[in-house]
Order: sequence, then C-alpha cells, then structure tokens
Amino acid sequence: MYNTMLMEQDNVANHEGARAYAMTPELELYTAVMTAALSDNFYESKDERVNRIAELVDKVSPEFVAKLAVYTRTVMNLRTIPMLLLVELARVHNGDDLVARAVEQTVQRADEIMELLMCYQWRNPSADPRKKLGKLSRQIQNGLQRAFNRFDEYQFAKYNRGNLKVKLRDALFLTHPKAKDEGQQHLFDKIVSGTLETPYTWETELTALGQRQFGSEEERREAVRTKWEELIDSGKLGYMALMRNLRNMLQAGVQFPAMLKVAGRLSDPEQVEKSRQLPFRFLSAYREVSGVESPMTNMVLNALETAVRHTAANIEGFGPDTRVLIASDVSGSMHFPVSRNSTVMNYDIGLLLSMLLKSRCRQVVSGIFGSDWKVVNMPSDNILSSTLQLHKLSNSVGFGTNAFNVFDWLIVNSVETGEIVDKVFFFTDMQMWDLTGDNRSLLKMWGKYKKKSPGAKLYLFDLAGYGQMPLRLVRPDIWLVAGWNERVFGVLEAIEKGEDAIDVINKIEI
Repeated sequence: MYNTMLMEQDNVANHEGARAYAMTPELELYTAVMTAALSDNFYESKDERVNRIAELVDKVSPEFVAKLAVYTRTVMNLRTIPMLLLVELARVHNGDDLVARAVEQTVQRADEIMELLMCYQWRNPSADPRKKLGKLSRQIQNGLQRAFNRFDEYQFAKYNRGNLKVKLRDALFLTHPKAKDEGQQHLFDKIVSGTLETPYTWETELTALGQRQFGSEEERREAVRTKWEELIDSGKLGYMALMRNLRNMLQAGVQFPAMLKVAGRLSDPEQVEKSRQLPFRFLSAYREVSGVESPMTNMVLNALETAVRHTAANIEGFGPDTRVLIASDVSGSMHFPVSRNSTVMNYDIGLLLSMLLKSRCRQVVSGIFGSDWKVVNMPSDNILSSTLQLHKLSNSVGFGTNAFNVFDWLIVNSVETGEIVDKVFFFTDMQMWDLTGDNRSLLKMWGKYKKKSPGAKLYLFDLAGYGQMPLRLVRPDIWLVAGWNERVFGVLEAIEKGEDAIDVINKIEI
C-alpha cells in the first residue's frame, strides 16, 4: 500500500503532457548540467534552467556538487556550466576547503579565472553598482589564488581582454594571489601595470593586416592568402582556430602545401585528443566547408571525417554477437539550436552521437523517430556525412514523439524474422508522448518487447535535461546517460560493470 503511494508521488507530467517520472535530485542535477549551454531551450528558458540548477544544488550533498563541477570540466570538457556549479556551491557550503579544492581543479585556463568571477558577480550582484563584486566567497578566493600560480605570461596575455566586465587586473586585485617566486611577482606586476607582452595569435595578426592600406583588391587578397599561409606554417594556430577558419582559408585561396598541413593537423589523433573538442564542433566545420567551391574541399572534409573517427576510437563498442538498435529523436522539440548563435540543433547532437556509437558496433539497426519510426541504413565509417544525410531526412517522420513505434517495429520484426536486439539506445530530449492507459504506451511496449528478448537493456541518452524520465530507472534493464560529448559513452563501461552515471561522478577525487 505505502510503496504504491510513494511510487505514485514520483508520477509527473512531461512538457508534452504525457505521464513521466521524477528523477532523484542528483540525477536531475546531472542531466541539467550535462545538457546546458545557458541559453533558452525549447521548453525552458536560460533563467529557468539556472534557477532549477540552483535549487537542485540545495538538495544534494556539497561533495557531489564539487565532484560534478570537476567532472563536467575535466572529463566532459564543458566550460561555462562548471563555473555556475562552483558559485552555487559556495553559496550553500562553508567551514572547510572543499570549494577551494574544487575551484583549483576546475579552472583549467587563465580566462576561466575571470569567467568564474563574472559568474559570481552575476549570481551575487553588489548593492553598490560602483563595485565589481559584493563580498567574494573566501573559498572561491582561495581556489583562484592557487589557480593564478599555474599560468604563464602568454596564457594571461592571450585572455587579457578589455571588453570583460571583470578584467585580468581586477581578478588579481580581488583574489590577492601570493607569488611563488620573484619571476611570478614580476608577472603579477606586469598585469597591474598593463605591460604584458602582446601574444602572437592569429587574431592579432589578422587585425594588424586589416588595418593596412592596399593599392588594389587583388593586392589585399594576396596579402590575406599569404598571411594565412604564414600562420599555418608558424604552427601557432590552435586546433580550434583551424576548424573555425577552414572556410576562410579555402576562400582566401591558400595553396595546396599549406592546406595539406592543415588537413594533417586536423586528422592527427594526438592533436584531436589534445584539442578536447565537442563532437558537434566537427559537424559545424564539416557543414561550413561542404559548400565551398575549392579543389581542396574534399581533402578537408576527409580530414574532418578522420578526426571525428578518432573521437570515437575510445568508445567501448560491443562484440560481434551483440545486436543493437539506435533510435534518434527528430521530433518538433528537438528542432531547437543548442545555443543562441549556433546552427546545430538538439537533434543534430543526437544524430551525431548515434553515428559515433554506430561506428563501434558490428550488428546495428539505426533510424529516426518522430510521429513515425524509420529505419535508415548508413555506412559506419562516414560519421559526419551520415549525420548530415540523416539531418536531411528529419522531416520525413513527422514532428510527434511516438517512441513506442520503435518497440512496435521491434516486436513485429521479431515475429516475422525471429531476430531480436540486445541493446536499445534512444537519443532524445525525453519528452516522449505516452498513450496513457493504452496498450502501446512506452512502458507497456518495453514490457512486451522484454518478453521477446528477456535480456534486452534500454539506454536513454538525455540531450535536454528537463528533469523527467519516460520510464522508471528502478528497473535493472533501463539506464540513463546525459550529455553532448562522446565521453558520455564512458558511462556505458560503468553500466556494464553494474554502476551508473552517478557512481562515475562520485569516483572523482577532490
């Protein structure tokens, strides 16, 4: 009796008005931060997401929040959301150095010192508008003091920007780091006096070029092409800068030897690993370059395909006897950009992750679902081109979220051919329509399929983090993973060992 009553308390409605289930605070916080670009989403505004995260921080242990901040930055390679977690953690926890240790581990780049302080200012506005910040958390200050000791002049100068609300000089005065030696004290003095040496970056080089006067448009184009070739040859053009400027290089007419170097760097496995790019960055670059009319476009596209295959190399695939079905949600709510200025949609993330996983499986059926379910066979090697092909088909299945049609197909196929699958993957925003009370509800359809394949497991990849699930996770055959990064597949390894995403986060050492 009481167990049933407690279970009913977990019943909620999702944004489609369908029956769903509440998550534990830890699981909801995990899904909320793994899928947050801090911009408006289809069902939730930026401010609503931020406030929900803040409320969830109150409901979980400080140790979990600290570990989640470090995990999102160092494992999942997210940059903005860990700062929010640290600020909210400082609001609710004090009395030890947990926050300081988390700050020290989370801040990985010099500009993140300012990012953290600006986040703190945003969430803790000063009563005096003349001040940069209200009273700064002592533990955040301690953590940033340690972070200051990790960076050199080039790293500080690279991010010493004048358009920031909290500048590098402000950060130094706010945190009062203690120099570890005379050399570092000299560096701090240069920050205060504004005499840091201007770093050699592609931005400064192109800015200087743009200020020159040219006798003709042809002379200007030649100078731009030559400058790009100099930047490429210098080896100082970072990996992200290469990807962001591929279109510019091709349109500038950069010659074959230089573009060959670019393609070599893009496709180098060590460079890919070191760059820590989110997979959809490769998709954005591929999409940008595809339309450029240049004899070297195909070489660049092939290099991007090779690069993204390297990101999939560490995904733990399944043996040749494991049969897999991968279903990607392309419903109406997934047709929303991941951030304000991005052309990448939520469903693009799902399609790309599904193709990354597909590349690591031997026996696999893949497809897309909205109102209907469609099996779409794509080659496993061409991850980015397959993703774009699926993108073009996204309107062909309607804009509903009838995920139960996937199980309908599985059941019919098992009857007609005798074939079953062992693992079912959904890449979705979890806002699935559920015909409550009908025999084709998602829960009942999964139960029906389990009769055909008793050992089957269902993996839900949450791409939106709204905080509800279409199925309860109390069952040992349903698992939840969240995020936009190929590293989410690392959680699958833990699941195979009987753990889950929360267990993986709790293993982080602070």
